Amino acid sequence: MSGKRDPGENTGRKAVVAGAGIGGIAAAIRLAVKGYEVEVFEVNSYPGGKLSEFYTDGFRFDAGPSLFTMPHLVDELFLLAGKNPSDYFSYSKLDVVCRYFYEDRTRLVAWADPEKFAKEIAEKTTDSAENVIRFMKKSSEIYSITHHVFLERSLHKFSTYFRAATLSSLLKFSKIDPFRTMNAAVESYFSDSRTIRFFDRYATYNGSDPYRAPATLNVIPHLEQHYGAWFPDGGMYSITDSLVRLAKDIGVRFHFNTPVEEIVVKDKYVKGVRIKGEVLEASVVVSNADVWYVYNKLLKGEKAPQRVLEQERSSSALIFYWGIKRRFEELDLHNIFFSEDYREEFNCIWQKNRIYRDPTVYVNISSKCRAADAPEGCENWFVMINVPSDKGQDWDGLIAGARENILAKLSRNLGADIASLICTESILDPRSIESKTFSYQGSLYGSSSNNRFSAFFRHPNFSNRIRGLYFTGGSVHPGGGIPLALLSAKIVAENITDI
Repeated sequence: MSGKRDPGENTGRKAVVAGAGIGGIAAAIRLAVKGYEVEVFEVNSYPGGKLSEFYTDGFRFDAGPSLFTMPHLVDELFLLAGKNPSDYFSYSKLDVVCRYFYEDRTRLVAWADPEKFAKEIAEKTTDSAENVIRFMKKSSEIYSITHHVFLERSLHKFSTYFRAATLSSLLKFSKIDPFRTMNAAVESYFSDSRTIRFFDRYATYNGSDPYRAPATLNVIPHLEQHYGAWFPDGGMYSITDSLVRLAKDIGVRFHFNTPVEEIVVKDKYVKGVRIKGEVLEASVVVSNADVWYVYNKLLKGEKAPQRVLEQERSSSALIFYWGIKRRFEELDLHNIFFSEDYREEFNCIWQKNRIYRDPTVYVNISSKCRAADAPEGCENWFVMINVPSDKGQDWDGLIAGARENILAKLSRNLGADIASLICTESILDPRSIESKTFSYQGSLYGSSSNNRFSAFFRHPNFSNRIRGLYFTGGSVHPGGGIPLALLSAKIVAENITDI
Protein backbone atom coordinates (compact mmCIF):
# COMPACT_ATOMS: atom_id res chain seq x y z
CA MET A 1 0.00 0.00 0.00
CA SER A 2 1.21 3.50 -0.78
CA GLY A 3 -0.55 5.05 2.22
CA LYS A 4 -1.83 7.81 -0.13
CA ARG A 5 -5.55 6.96 -0.08
CA ASP A 6 -8.00 9.21 1.75
CA PRO A 7 -8.13 8.37 5.47
CA GLY A 8 -11.34 6.56 6.32
CA GLU A 9 -11.91 5.31 2.75
CA ASN A 10 -13.44 1.85 3.14
CA THR A 11 -11.51 -0.79 1.21
CA GLY A 12 -13.35 -3.72 2.74
CA ARG A 13 -10.35 -4.66 4.86
CA LYS A 14 -11.03 -4.98 8.56
CA ALA A 15 -8.58 -4.37 11.41
CA VAL A 16 -9.15 -4.68 15.13
CA VAL A 17 -6.99 -3.05 17.79
CA ALA A 18 -7.16 -4.63 21.24
CA GLY A 19 -6.46 -1.88 23.75
CA ALA A 20 -6.71 1.92 23.55
CA GLY A 21 -3.33 2.77 25.04
CA ILE A 22 -1.30 5.37 23.19
CA GLY A 23 0.34 2.70 21.01
CA GLY A 24 -3.03 1.21 20.12
CA ILE A 25 -4.53 4.59 19.24
CA ALA A 26 -1.52 5.43 17.03
CA ALA A 27 -1.75 2.03 15.32
CA ALA A 28 -5.45 2.58 14.66
CA ILE A 29 -4.73 5.95 13.02
CA ARG A 30 -2.01 4.50 10.83
CA LEU A 31 -4.20 1.58 9.76
CA ALA A 32 -7.09 3.90 8.92
CA VAL A 33 -4.73 5.95 6.76
CA LYS A 34 -3.76 2.73 4.97
CA GLY A 35 -7.41 2.17 4.14
CA TYR A 36 -8.48 -0.29 6.81
CA GLU A 37 -11.83 -0.18 8.57
CA VAL A 38 -10.61 -0.02 12.16
CA GLU A 39 -12.33 -0.78 15.44
CA VAL A 40 -10.66 -0.37 18.84
CA PHE A 41 -11.84 -2.33 21.87
CA GLU A 42 -10.87 -1.19 25.37
CA VAL A 43 -11.64 -2.84 28.70
CA ASN A 44 -11.68 0.47 30.58
CA SER A 45 -14.27 3.24 30.29
CA TYR A 46 -11.61 5.66 29.00
CA PRO A 47 -8.77 5.68 26.43
CA GLY A 48 -5.06 6.19 27.03
CA GLY A 49 -4.08 3.27 29.25
CA LYS A 50 -1.42 4.71 31.57
CA LEU A 51 -1.76 8.07 29.78
CA SER A 52 -5.07 8.96 31.44
CA GLU A 53 -6.39 11.59 33.86
CA PHE A 54 -8.76 11.97 36.79
CA TYR A 55 -10.38 14.71 38.85
CA THR A 56 -10.88 14.86 42.59
CA ASP A 57 -11.89 17.64 44.99
CA GLY A 58 -11.24 20.40 42.45
CA PHE A 59 -7.84 19.02 41.34
CA ARG A 60 -6.97 17.46 37.97
CA PHE A 61 -4.20 14.86 37.79
CA ASP A 62 -2.46 13.22 34.85
CA ALA A 63 -2.44 9.65 36.09
CA GLY A 64 0.65 8.32 34.35
CA PRO A 65 3.47 9.60 32.12
CA SER A 66 4.35 13.18 32.95
CA LEU A 67 7.36 13.99 30.74
CA PHE A 68 6.72 14.88 27.10
CA THR A 69 9.61 14.63 24.65
CA MET A 70 9.87 14.14 20.87
CA PRO A 71 6.55 15.88 20.11
CA HIS A 72 7.17 15.47 16.37
CA LEU A 73 6.11 11.83 16.75
CA VAL A 74 2.63 13.03 17.74
CA ASP A 75 2.52 15.71 15.04
CA GLU A 76 3.48 13.08 12.48
CA LEU A 77 0.17 11.26 12.99
CA PHE A 78 -1.88 14.36 12.18
CA LEU A 79 0.22 15.13 9.11
CA LEU A 80 -0.06 11.51 7.96
CA ALA A 81 -3.85 11.84 8.11
CA GLY A 82 -3.78 15.10 6.17
CA LYS A 83 -4.68 17.23 9.20
CA ASN A 84 -3.13 20.32 10.76
CA PRO A 85 -1.67 19.30 14.14
CA SER A 86 -2.38 22.69 15.69
CA ASP A 87 -6.11 22.21 15.04
CA TYR A 88 -6.01 19.37 17.57
CA PHE A 89 -3.00 19.74 19.80
CA SER A 90 -0.58 22.40 21.05
CA TYR A 91 2.42 22.38 23.36
CA SER A 92 5.14 24.64 24.72
CA LYS A 93 8.85 24.05 25.20
CA LEU A 94 10.23 24.20 28.73
CA ASP A 95 13.20 26.44 29.47
CA VAL A 96 13.78 24.45 32.66
CA VAL A 97 13.58 20.68 32.17
CA CYS A 98 13.72 19.79 35.86
CA ARG A 99 14.86 21.06 39.26
CA TYR A 100 17.02 18.81 41.43
CA PHE A 101 17.30 18.85 45.22
CA TYR A 102 20.09 17.20 47.24
CA GLU A 103 20.27 16.65 50.99
CA ASP A 104 23.39 18.85 51.25
CA ARG A 105 21.13 21.77 50.15
CA THR A 106 22.50 21.80 46.59
CA ARG A 107 19.77 22.84 44.18
CA LEU A 108 20.49 22.16 40.54
CA VAL A 109 18.55 23.50 37.56
CA ALA A 110 18.56 21.39 34.40
CA TRP A 111 18.31 24.13 31.80
CA ALA A 112 17.12 23.23 28.31
CA ASP A 113 20.01 25.24 26.88
CA PRO A 114 22.99 22.79 26.77
CA GLU A 115 25.69 25.38 27.48
CA LYS A 116 23.70 26.94 30.29
CA PHE A 117 23.13 23.47 31.75
CA ALA A 118 26.84 22.58 31.54
CA LYS A 119 27.67 25.86 33.30
CA GLU A 120 25.12 25.03 36.03
CA ILE A 121 26.84 21.68 36.69
CA ALA A 122 30.24 23.41 36.85
CA GLU A 123 28.96 26.01 39.30
CA LYS A 124 27.05 23.65 41.60
CA THR A 125 29.34 20.57 41.62
CA THR A 126 33.05 19.79 41.34
CA ASP A 127 32.66 18.53 37.76
CA SER A 128 33.51 20.64 34.73
CA ALA A 129 31.30 22.04 32.00
CA GLU A 130 33.67 20.51 29.47
CA ASN A 131 32.99 17.01 30.76
CA VAL A 132 29.24 17.60 30.60
CA ILE A 133 29.58 18.65 26.96
CA ARG A 134 31.78 15.61 26.24
CA PHE A 135 29.23 13.29 27.83
CA MET A 136 26.36 14.82 25.87
CA LYS A 137 28.32 14.46 22.63
CA LYS A 138 28.76 10.78 23.42
CA SER A 139 25.03 10.51 24.10
CA SER A 140 24.36 12.11 20.71
CA GLU A 141 26.79 9.74 19.00
CA ILE A 142 25.03 6.69 20.48
CA TYR A 143 21.72 8.04 19.19
CA SER A 144 23.03 8.68 15.69
CA ILE A 145 24.31 5.09 15.49
CA THR A 146 21.31 3.35 17.01
CA HIS A 147 18.07 5.23 16.38
CA HIS A 148 17.33 4.01 12.85
CA VAL A 149 18.04 0.41 13.87
CA PHE A 150 16.95 0.00 17.48
CA LEU A 151 14.07 2.51 17.56
CA GLU A 152 12.65 2.86 14.07
CA ARG A 153 12.92 -0.60 12.51
CA SER A 154 12.00 -4.12 13.47
CA LEU A 155 14.96 -5.98 14.95
CA HIS A 156 13.24 -9.24 14.08
CA LYS A 157 13.30 -9.08 10.27
CA PHE A 158 16.30 -10.10 8.18
CA SER A 159 15.69 -7.19 5.82
CA THR A 160 16.62 -4.74 8.59
CA TYR A 161 20.16 -6.11 8.72
CA PHE A 162 20.78 -5.78 5.00
CA ARG A 163 20.10 -2.07 4.89
CA ALA A 164 23.16 0.12 4.34
CA ALA A 165 22.38 2.19 7.44
CA THR A 166 22.17 -0.95 9.59
CA LEU A 167 25.41 -2.34 8.28
CA SER A 168 27.08 1.00 8.98
CA SER A 169 25.76 0.92 12.55
CA LEU A 170 26.95 -2.65 13.10
CA LEU A 171 30.45 -1.61 12.09
CA LYS A 172 30.30 1.01 14.87
CA PHE A 173 28.92 -1.38 17.48
CA SER A 174 31.69 -0.75 20.01
CA LYS A 175 30.94 2.98 19.93
CA ILE A 176 27.49 2.49 21.45
CA ASP A 177 29.24 1.40 24.67
CA PRO A 178 27.46 -1.94 25.23
CA PHE A 179 30.12 -3.67 27.34
CA ARG A 180 29.98 -1.64 30.55
CA THR A 181 27.14 -0.36 32.70
CA MET A 182 25.52 3.04 32.56
CA ASN A 183 26.99 3.88 35.95
CA ALA A 184 30.50 2.78 34.96
CA ALA A 185 30.34 5.02 31.90
CA VAL A 186 29.00 7.98 33.88
CA GLU A 187 31.76 7.57 36.48
CA SER A 188 34.37 7.66 33.70
CA TYR A 189 33.24 11.24 32.96
CA PHE A 190 32.35 12.56 36.41
CA SER A 191 33.59 12.31 39.99
CA ASP A 192 30.98 14.29 41.93
CA SER A 193 28.24 12.09 43.41
CA ARG A 194 25.63 14.72 42.59
CA THR A 195 26.47 14.69 38.88
CA ILE A 196 26.72 10.90 38.81
CA ARG A 197 23.28 10.52 40.36
CA PHE A 198 21.91 13.04 37.90
CA PHE A 199 22.98 11.00 34.86
CA ASP A 200 22.38 7.58 36.44
CA ARG A 201 18.76 8.66 36.94
CA TYR A 202 18.06 8.22 33.22
CA ALA A 203 17.95 4.45 33.72
CA THR A 204 14.60 4.97 35.41
CA TYR A 205 13.16 6.33 32.15
CA ASN A 206 12.69 2.73 31.02
CA GLY A 207 12.48 1.07 34.42
CA SER A 208 16.04 -0.22 34.61
CA ASP A 209 19.03 -0.28 36.98
CA PRO A 210 22.00 1.99 36.10
CA TYR A 211 24.35 -0.37 37.91
CA ARG A 212 23.39 -3.24 35.58
CA ALA A 213 21.94 -1.73 32.40
CA PRO A 214 24.36 -1.27 29.47
CA ALA A 215 25.90 2.13 28.89
CA THR A 216 24.14 2.22 25.51
CA LEU A 217 21.19 3.60 27.50
CA ASN A 218 23.20 6.77 28.06
CA VAL A 219 21.50 7.71 24.79
CA ILE A 220 18.49 8.85 26.86
CA PRO A 221 19.92 12.24 27.97
CA HIS A 222 20.27 13.16 24.29
CA LEU A 223 16.56 12.57 23.72
CA GLU A 224 15.74 14.99 26.51
CA GLN A 225 18.38 17.63 25.72
CA HIS A 226 18.28 17.54 21.91
CA TYR A 227 14.52 17.17 21.39
CA GLY A 228 13.67 19.13 24.50
CA ALA A 229 11.04 18.73 27.20
CA TRP A 230 7.60 20.09 26.46
CA PHE A 231 4.28 20.68 28.16
CA PRO A 232 1.05 19.91 26.29
CA ASP A 233 -1.13 22.97 26.79
CA GLY A 234 -4.04 20.84 27.98
CA GLY A 235 -1.91 18.60 30.20
CA MET A 236 -0.49 15.19 29.31
CA TYR A 237 -3.93 13.70 28.80
CA SER A 238 -4.47 16.08 25.88
CA ILE A 239 -2.09 13.83 23.90
CA THR A 240 -4.56 10.97 24.30
CA ASP A 241 -7.61 13.19 23.80
CA SER A 242 -6.30 14.80 20.61
CA LEU A 243 -5.28 11.49 19.03
CA VAL A 244 -8.64 9.91 19.84
CA ARG A 245 -10.38 12.87 18.18
CA LEU A 246 -8.12 12.48 15.14
CA ALA A 247 -8.82 8.74 14.97
CA LYS A 248 -12.59 9.31 15.12
CA ASP A 249 -12.37 12.02 12.46
CA ILE A 250 -10.81 9.54 10.01
CA GLY A 251 -13.30 6.79 10.72
CA VAL A 252 -11.87 4.75 13.62
CA ARG A 253 -14.57 3.41 15.95
CA PHE A 254 -13.92 3.01 19.68
CA HIS A 255 -15.71 0.63 22.04
CA PHE A 256 -15.09 1.19 25.76
CA ASN A 257 -15.99 -1.15 28.62
CA THR A 258 -15.60 -3.86 25.98
CA PRO A 259 -12.74 -6.27 26.60
CA VAL A 260 -11.39 -8.58 23.93
CA GLU A 261 -12.00 -12.09 25.27
CA GLU A 262 -9.92 -13.98 22.75
CA ILE A 263 -7.81 -13.44 19.65
CA VAL A 264 -9.26 -16.02 17.26
CA VAL A 265 -6.75 -18.02 15.22
CA LYS A 266 -7.30 -20.73 12.62
CA ASP A 267 -4.65 -22.55 10.61
CA LYS A 268 -2.02 -20.05 11.74
CA TYR A 269 -4.01 -17.07 10.44
CA VAL A 270 -5.71 -14.53 12.65
CA LYS A 271 -9.46 -14.60 12.05
CA GLY A 272 -10.58 -11.85 14.38
CA VAL A 273 -11.48 -11.41 18.03
CA ARG A 274 -14.14 -12.71 20.37
CA ILE A 275 -16.25 -9.95 21.92
CA LYS A 276 -19.08 -10.78 24.32
CA GLY A 277 -19.00 -14.35 23.11
CA GLU A 278 -19.30 -13.45 19.43
CA VAL A 279 -16.52 -13.53 16.83
CA LEU A 280 -15.79 -10.27 15.04
CA GLU A 281 -13.87 -11.14 11.89
CA ALA A 282 -10.75 -9.19 10.91
CA SER A 283 -7.76 -9.88 8.69
CA VAL A 284 -5.49 -7.83 10.98
CA VAL A 285 -5.45 -7.78 14.77
CA VAL A 286 -3.12 -5.41 16.61
CA SER A 287 -2.67 -6.11 20.30
CA ASN A 288 -1.87 -3.15 22.51
CA ALA A 289 -1.95 -5.29 25.64
CA ASP A 290 1.04 -6.52 27.62
CA VAL A 291 2.38 -9.58 25.78
CA TRP A 292 2.33 -11.62 29.00
CA TYR A 293 -1.42 -11.05 29.22
CA VAL A 294 -1.94 -11.73 25.51
CA TYR A 295 -0.30 -15.16 25.59
CA ASN A 296 -1.75 -16.18 28.94
CA LYS A 297 -5.32 -14.90 28.44
CA LEU A 298 -6.14 -14.08 24.82
CA LEU A 299 -4.36 -16.63 22.64
CA LYS A 300 -6.10 -19.84 23.62
CA GLY A 301 -4.03 -22.93 22.92
CA GLU A 302 -1.21 -21.09 21.17
CA LYS A 303 2.36 -21.80 22.20
CA ALA A 304 3.83 -18.92 24.20
CA PRO A 305 7.42 -17.64 23.73
CA GLN A 306 8.50 -18.55 27.24
CA ARG A 307 11.98 -17.07 26.93
CA VAL A 308 10.42 -13.69 26.17
CA LEU A 309 7.72 -13.90 28.83
CA GLU A 310 10.14 -15.01 31.55
CA GLN A 311 12.46 -12.03 31.16
CA GLU A 312 13.03 -9.81 34.18
CA ARG A 313 10.27 -7.23 34.36
CA SER A 314 10.93 -3.51 34.59
CA SER A 315 10.47 -1.63 37.83
CA SER A 316 7.10 -0.25 38.83
CA ALA A 317 5.98 2.90 40.62
CA LEU A 318 4.26 4.06 43.76
CA ILE A 319 2.41 7.32 43.15
CA PHE A 320 0.67 9.62 45.62
CA TYR A 321 -1.64 12.20 44.06
CA TRP A 322 -1.80 15.00 46.62
CA GLY A 323 -3.83 18.17 46.56
CA ILE A 324 -1.58 20.67 48.36
CA LYS A 325 -3.17 23.76 49.89
CA ARG A 326 -0.17 26.01 49.30
CA ARG A 327 2.10 27.10 46.46
CA PHE A 328 5.86 26.51 46.48
CA GLU A 329 7.78 29.01 44.37
CA GLU A 330 10.98 26.96 44.52
CA LEU A 331 9.29 24.07 42.71
CA ASP A 332 8.73 23.73 38.97
CA LEU A 333 6.77 21.41 36.69
CA HIS A 334 9.34 18.61 37.19
CA ASN A 335 11.29 18.17 40.44
CA ILE A 336 13.60 15.45 41.79
CA PHE A 337 14.68 14.96 45.42
CA PHE A 338 17.66 12.60 45.41
CA SER A 339 18.48 9.76 47.74
CA GLU A 340 21.90 10.05 49.36
CA ASP A 341 22.73 6.39 48.68
CA TYR A 342 21.60 5.81 45.13
CA ARG A 343 23.27 2.42 44.82
CA GLU A 344 21.45 1.07 47.87
CA GLU A 345 18.14 2.42 46.57
CA PHE A 346 18.52 0.39 43.38
CA ASN A 347 19.79 -2.59 45.35
CA CYS A 348 16.56 -2.51 47.35
CA ILE A 349 14.44 -2.32 44.21
CA TRP A 350 16.22 -5.00 42.21
CA GLN A 351 17.81 -7.38 44.72
CA LYS A 352 15.65 -7.08 47.83
CA ASN A 353 12.26 -6.37 46.18
CA ARG A 354 11.40 -3.66 48.65
CA ILE A 355 11.42 0.12 48.99
CA TYR A 356 14.51 1.91 50.28
CA ARG A 357 14.01 4.01 53.43
CA ASP A 358 15.37 7.11 51.63
CA PRO A 359 13.90 6.90 48.12
CA THR A 360 14.49 9.37 45.32
CA VAL A 361 11.24 11.32 44.99
CA TYR A 362 9.84 12.81 41.79
CA VAL A 363 7.25 15.58 42.12
CA ASN A 364 5.32 16.70 39.05
CA ILE A 365 3.06 19.77 39.38
CA SER A 366 1.09 20.40 36.20
CA SER A 367 -0.66 23.41 37.79
CA LYS A 368 2.67 25.25 37.40
CA CYS A 369 1.89 25.35 33.67
CA ARG A 370 -1.89 24.93 33.69
CA ALA A 371 -3.39 26.88 36.59
CA ALA A 372 -6.83 25.28 36.14
CA ASP A 373 -5.43 21.95 37.39
CA ALA A 374 -5.63 23.13 41.02
CA PRO A 375 -7.86 25.49 43.02
CA GLU A 376 -6.62 29.02 43.69
CA GLY A 377 -3.61 29.02 46.02
CA CYS A 378 -3.13 25.24 45.68
CA GLU A 379 -0.99 22.81 43.70
CA ASN A 380 -1.60 19.31 42.35
CA TRP A 381 1.35 17.11 43.32
CA PHE A 382 2.04 13.88 41.47
CA VAL A 383 4.57 12.29 43.85
CA MET A 384 6.31 9.17 42.53
CA ILE A 385 9.06 6.82 43.62
CA ASN A 386 10.49 3.83 41.75
CA VAL A 387 9.59 0.50 43.33
CA PRO A 388 9.97 -3.17 42.41
CA SER A 389 7.33 -4.93 40.37
CA ASP A 390 4.71 -6.89 42.27
CA LYS A 391 6.00 -10.24 43.48
CA GLY A 392 3.58 -10.62 46.37
CA GLN A 393 5.15 -8.12 48.77
CA ASP A 394 3.22 -6.66 51.70
CA TRP A 395 2.31 -3.55 49.74
CA ASP A 396 0.09 -2.04 52.39
CA GLY A 397 3.00 -2.08 54.82
CA LEU A 398 5.50 -0.88 52.21
CA ILE A 399 3.20 1.98 51.15
CA ALA A 400 2.67 3.16 54.73
CA GLY A 401 6.41 3.22 55.39
CA ALA A 402 7.18 4.90 52.06
CA ARG A 403 4.57 7.59 52.65
CA GLU A 404 6.14 8.47 55.99
CA ASN A 405 9.65 8.59 54.51
CA ILE A 406 8.57 10.65 51.50
CA LEU A 407 6.79 13.20 53.66
CA ALA A 408 9.82 13.50 55.93
CA LYS A 409 12.14 13.98 52.95
CA LEU A 410 9.99 16.61 51.25
CA SER A 411 9.34 18.46 54.50
CA ARG A 412 13.06 18.48 55.31
CA ASN A 413 14.05 19.82 51.88
CA LEU A 414 11.26 22.37 51.56
CA GLY A 415 11.14 23.57 55.16
CA ALA A 416 7.42 22.93 55.55
CA ASP A 417 5.16 20.31 57.14
CA ILE A 418 3.89 18.75 53.92
CA ALA A 419 1.54 16.29 55.64
CA SER A 420 -0.48 19.16 57.10
CA LEU A 421 -0.92 20.67 53.61
CA ILE A 422 -2.49 17.60 52.00
CA CYS A 423 -6.22 18.14 51.44
CA THR A 424 -6.88 15.19 49.13
CA GLU A 425 -5.00 11.97 48.37
CA SER A 426 -5.19 9.12 45.87
CA ILE A 427 -2.67 6.28 45.52
CA LEU A 428 -1.48 4.11 42.62
CA ASP A 429 0.74 1.10 43.38
CA PRO A 430 1.98 -1.93 41.39
CA ARG A 431 -1.19 -3.89 42.19
CA SER A 432 -3.52 -1.19 40.90
CA ILE A 433 -1.27 -0.51 37.90
CA GLU A 434 -1.72 -4.15 36.89
CA SER A 435 -5.47 -4.17 37.54
CA LYS A 436 -6.05 -0.97 35.54
CA THR A 437 -3.63 -1.53 32.65
CA PHE A 438 -3.03 -5.31 32.64
CA SER A 439 0.72 -4.69 32.85
CA TYR A 440 2.07 -7.90 34.33
CA GLN A 441 3.34 -7.41 37.90
CA GLY A 442 2.58 -3.71 37.55
CA SER A 443 5.80 -3.16 35.61
CA LEU A 444 5.75 0.15 33.75
CA TYR A 445 7.86 -0.77 30.72
CA GLY A 446 7.37 -4.49 30.11
CA SER A 447 10.75 -6.14 30.48
CA SER A 448 13.75 -4.35 31.97
CA SER A 449 16.80 -3.25 29.96
CA ASN A 450 19.33 -4.58 32.45
CA ASN A 451 20.91 -6.90 29.89
CA ARG A 452 23.02 -5.67 26.97
CA PHE A 453 20.91 -7.87 24.67
CA SER A 454 17.55 -6.74 26.09
CA ALA A 455 16.59 -4.88 22.92
CA PHE A 456 16.87 -8.11 20.93
CA PHE A 457 14.95 -10.14 23.50
CA ARG A 458 11.86 -7.93 23.48
CA HIS A 459 8.84 -9.39 21.74
CA PRO A 460 8.71 -8.40 18.05
CA ASN A 461 5.94 -6.20 16.65
CA PHE A 462 4.49 -9.15 14.76
CA SER A 463 3.85 -12.84 15.35
CA ASN A 464 6.23 -15.31 13.76
CA ARG A 465 3.60 -18.04 14.02
CA ILE A 466 0.29 -16.28 13.33
CA ARG A 467 -0.20 -14.34 10.12
CA GLY A 468 -2.04 -11.06 10.62
CA LEU A 469 -1.25 -10.66 14.34
CA TYR A 470 0.76 -7.61 15.40
CA PHE A 471 1.87 -6.04 18.69
CA THR A 472 2.32 -2.48 19.84
CA GLY A 473 2.92 -0.71 23.16
CA GLY A 474 5.48 -0.67 25.93
CA SER A 475 5.89 -4.44 26.41
CA VAL A 476 7.22 -4.99 22.85
CA HIS A 477 9.93 -3.53 20.63
CA PRO A 478 11.25 -0.84 20.90
CA GLY A 479 10.11 -0.34 24.54
CA GLY A 480 8.07 1.71 26.98
CA GLY A 481 7.29 5.39 27.26
CA ILE A 482 5.27 7.64 24.94
CA PRO A 483 7.87 8.08 22.13
CA LEU A 484 8.70 4.38 21.90
CA ALA A 485 5.04 3.34 22.05
CA LEU A 486 4.37 5.68 19.12
CA LEU A 487 7.33 4.23 17.25
CA SER A 488 6.05 0.70 17.88
CA ALA A 489 2.82 1.66 16.10
CA LYS A 490 4.84 3.02 13.18
CA ILE A 491 6.81 -0.22 12.92
CA VAL A 492 3.56 -2.21 12.99
CA ALA A 493 2.02 -0.17 10.17
CA GLU A 494 5.12 -0.47 8.03
CA ASN A 495 5.18 -4.25 8.44
CA ILE A 496 1.52 -4.96 7.77
CA THR A 497 1.01 -6.57 4.38
CA ASP A 498 -2.23 -7.18 2.56
CA ILE A 499 -3.85 -10.51 3.51
